[in-house]
This record gives sequence, structure tokens and C-alpha cells, in this order.
Amino acid sequence: MSKTTARSRPAAARSTRAGPGMLRRLLGLLPALLVAGLVLWAALYFVLAPDLPDTGELFADARQARVTVIAADGSIVAERGVDGRAYVPLGQISPYVEAAVLATEDRRFYSHFGLDLIGTGRALLANLSSGGVVAGGSTITQQLAKNLYLTPERSLTRKLRELVLALWLEARLTKEQILEVYLNRVYLGAGAYGVEAAARRYFAKSAAELDLAEAAMIAGLLKAPSRYAPTTDLDAAQARAATVLAGMVDAGVLSAEDAAAARAAPAEPARAGRGDFAGYYVDHVLDGLTEHLGKPADDWVVRTTLDPRLQQAAEAALRTHLSGAPGLQGAVVLLDDDGAIRAMVGGRDYRGLGQNRALAERQPGSAFKTFVYLAALEAGMEPDDVVVDEPVRIGEWSPRNWDGTHRGPVTLTEAFARSINTVAVKLGEKVGRKKVAQTARRLGVSADLERVASLALGSSEVTLLDLTGAYLPFAAQGMRRPSYAVERVSDAAAGTLYDIVRSEAPVVAARPLAGMRRMLRAVVDEGTGRAAALGAGRVAYGKTGTTSANRDAWFVGFTGPWIAGVWVGRDDARAMDGVSGANLPARIWHDLMQAVPAVAPSAPRPVAKPRRDEDEPLLSTRTAERGLAMFMEWFERTF
Repeated sequence: MSKTTARSRPAAARSTRAGPGMLRRLLGLLPALLVAGLVLWAALYFVLAPDLPDTGELFADARQARVTVIAADGSIVAERGVDGRAYVPLGQISPYVEAAVLATEDRRFYSHFGLDLIGTGRALLANLSSGGVVAGGSTITQQLAKNLYLTPERSLTRKLRELVLALWLEARLTKEQILEVYLNRVYLGAGAYGVEAAARRYFAKSAAELDLAEAAMIAGLLKAPSRYAPTTDLDAAQARAATVLAGMVDAGVLSAEDAAAARAAPAEPARAGRGDFAGYYVDHVLDGLTEHLGKPADDWVVRTTLDPRLQQAAEAALRTHLSGAPGLQGAVVLLDDDGAIRAMVGGRDYRGLGQNRALAERQPGSAFKTFVYLAALEAGMEPDDVVVDEPVRIGEWSPRNWDGTHRGPVTLTEAFARSINTVAVKLGEKVGRKKVAQTARRLGVSADLERVASLALGSSEVTLLDLTGAYLPFAAQGMRRPSYAVERVSDAAAGTLYDIVRSEAPVVAARPLAGMRRMLRAVVDEGTGRAAALGAGRVAYGKTGTTSANRDAWFVGFTGPWIAGVWVGRDDARAMDGVSGANLPARIWHDLMQAVPAVAPSAPRPVAKPRRDEDEPLLSTRTAERGLAMFMEWFERTF
């Protein structure tokens, strides 16, 4: 045996003997660690916890706060929160709801102490490995603490308060009481707080009467109530409910057979009454208020930008032109050049399934070409420049013109007015897909835009509201003004809870603006949008859009200070025979614009600094803020 080996043995032995001693020292420190933990807990409680009311108040059978929505002219549009009991005991809520909620939101609810360390650990690992937010570890108790006592802000301090309050609630209430309060207070979309209000809002029945499919749909709303509300997007709500049912099977609280039966007969909302004038608009307003102001504790009066006469005109135009087209749906958005939403129609009949198609994402087709041509003008081209309409191939893809022909040399104006696909793709490749996406983003398109060659032809999905708002700068001297529907919110004591702060930013310079207005006018005067022409000396500007197989048809444009967008299609995205942006959408737009006055008042507003492009330098302030917001979203949903 070598000397080196002989010397190593005692060292190893000493290391082995040191183990129990280290363990004993750690055990000896345990009381001190527990005391330190208690001290830290007490410090966090006194520093972070707000003044808390008696938990007995949480079970009060007080009435729902009344929310009165009024139009711009002062007339009452709708009242919400005035029907049904505000609070129902757990025993009067369908057991399907409890099973669906626990399987979806917090499977270890009855075993953890307010914080689910196992669930948080799994969510942390999943989110770290994916590089994003794919799982959440927040418990029902944490969600209740946030809903009851905290603001929607995302910060480390607010998250610490949430953790402290969750432990406090667990110490004061039983598990059944926590779940009962949660199911009565949580927001479930369309202005409905609590399961009872949601059951009556969506299904015209009490919470006790909800069946399995309905309970799964309501439980699915907890992930994103505005997005998954059946009054916003029924397909999304039903798909989310199917996910909830699968989760219940995985949790062992539902058989595969029962889940299959519920999926085969998915829940559908009850038909609303004829009194739901501007129902899509009202739902949009209430969802936005809840996101920013939380649940109303007192009665609210919400003054909106809705123009009842123009809302009626928008509903009538859509109803008239779709009356002879069974199976087709449509949506209309009308803005003034201030950004105020004056009318919104999310479908031909709000008393039907209620899906707000003005907020649904669909491919815009050629209506997106406006941003391609703007990018080209900003790169130095002119409306009279000539480009050749000829076959184009990019990799394995070759775009076709709608009529299957090629015209050879054409001006940019002619190519835009006739909606020639090959020219749009050429321009998009010339200026760069990145530049096209940046241009659309700068004007107000918020959707993720896939930077592929077909982007120039509108292959990335957008909402009608977003697309209409992105056309506003062409009617407003190149200024971007965010769209809004609420001017002021006040409580019962006439105290102002919210007041609109208008802003604007220059996004289109004078030369490209003049060129785009010229080309947008040519679409209506001599191109694909002739059905939108207003006559009587009124100038109209716009762009048609039709996707492949005629699945979506659009017309977006403006006259004077009014900007409107129209979409027509099928909810299942099947092809429409003979329908394009040049006919039904353009005619609906025409009829609506015949009803608008010649001018619209624009309130004075401070001029904000122009926004930077989305791909700005890494260390810019906006990028840092965006990075912090993304981190807080990840932290919030993980813990």
C-alpha cells in the first residue's frame, strides 16, 4: 500500500465521523430556526398585511352592487348586478362545481395549509424548463386573499402580502368556508361575480341546478374569465370546459364515461331577452372594468362612449345584409378619430350564443396589405412607382392572385386598389417581414405576427377591434389614438373612480400618409371596394380583405372622422360561397357610414412621445419595463 493511500484512510474516517456531529448541530439549531421563522412571519404580517375586517363579514348576504351603464347621451344602456342572491352557501352550489374547481385549480386544497409547496415546486420546474409560464402554483386560498384584499398590480410586495393573507385566512376559516367564500366572490366574466351570478347570467338557472357540462364551463372561466366567457367566444369556452373535464378524470373525481357524455353535449348559454341592447358592447365594458378596478363594492355609474343611434344603425346594417345568408355571422366596430368606440356588434343576434366576434382573432387577408404598402412608402417608394405583377415563388410557396391572372407592370396604386397578391408579397419581401410586423405593431395591431412570407397577405390572426383601431391614424393626421369605451366611472357618492386619460402619438409621417390616403381612396373609387362608395360628394377610404377559400371577408375604412371595420364569416371557419370583402362587408360598411354625421368632436389631448418599434435596443427603458412585467407574470402565476 502506498503512503498516499495510507494517509487518505484516516481522512476518510474523520469525514465519516464528522457526519453525525454535523447532523446534531443542525438539530440543535432547529429551535432557533423555528423561532426565527416565527419572528419573520410576525414581521411580515405586521408590515405587509393591511387592516383586515372581521371574517364574519365575508358571509354576509348583502345584495350585489348595481352597475348602471349609460351611453354618451346620458341614456341608460344596461343595469347589471341587480338579480339573484349575492351569496349562497356551499350546500346550495352544485357539487359538480366544487369537483370541477378543485380538480382544475387546487387538487390538494384540503391537505395544504394555504400554500401548496408541492404544486409550487412542480410549477417552478415546469416554467423554468419551458422558459415561460405553462403552469401555476397559486392555491385557492391565495386567489381568495388576492380577490378580497389586494389590488391587481404585479409586484413582489403584493405577492408577499398575498402569501401572508393566505396563511391568515387558513388560520381563521375552515376549508369549507374558504371554498364557499371563493365561489361567491370570484369573477367569472360578463360582469358576473360568484357562481350564483354566473349561473344566472349564462344559463338562466341557480348555481344548485348546474349540470356537469355547465359546471365544467364555469370552472374553466377561472383561468381567463374574459377570454373564455361563452358570451365572448363559445368555441373557446367549450374547448376549455373539455380540458376541465379531462382534468377531473385525471384527478379521479369523474369517470371517463361521464366526461365523454358531457363533452358530447357541451353547455350552451341560455338565450338572452330582447332587452339586451348593445349587449356585446356592455360585456366588453364590464370585463375591462373588472380587470382594472376589481369588483364594485358600491353602486357604480359607468359613462361610456356608446352612441345609441349609431349602435342601432350598426346592428340594423349587419342584420339586414345577413338575413338572407343562413349560417353566416358578422361583426362591426365603429370608432371616431378620438379612439372612442361608438358602436360594437359582435354577432347578428346577441340573444343567440353571445360570442363577441369583434374580439375574436381571424385572418385579415388583404385588409392587412395596408401595413405592407405603408412600410414600402416609408422605405422611399411612391404610389406611382411601377412593380411587375408576375408569378412569384418563395421556397415551396407560390402566391396566387384572386382571379388567377397576371397584369404585368402596374403602379403601386393599381396593385393596391385591385388587391394583387404577388405585388404585396414582393413588397413585403423587399422591405422585410420584420419591418412589416413593426409597422403594423406601431399602428396598433397587438397580435403576435408570424414573420413568414404569407404575412403580407394577412395570414396572422387579428381582432376586428385591433384592425379597425390600426386604420385610425390614416383618418387622424397620422396620430395613433388608443381605442376606449369608458369615459368615467363614479360611485354612489358621485366620487370619481376612473376618468379617461387621452393620449396620442405620431406614427405616420406626412408623405407616406398622403400616399396611403390616395391608395385607400382608389380602392373605393375604382378597385375592389366600390360597393362601399358613399356618393353625394362624400369621400370614402378603405380596404377589402378575403382569406383563402373565402373563410373570412373584411372591409375596414374611414370617411371624415369615422373609422369602421366589418367582418363576415362562419364560426366554424368553413368556406363561404361567393362572399368576399368586396360585397357583404363593403355593403354593411356603406349602410353604417350613411348614418354617421359629417363630423365628430375630438377632445383636446396631450401629445405623447411616439412609441419605439417592437425590436428596439435591449437596454431601452421600454424593453426593461416589458422584461420586468414578463418576470412578474411568471412569478405571479408560478407562486
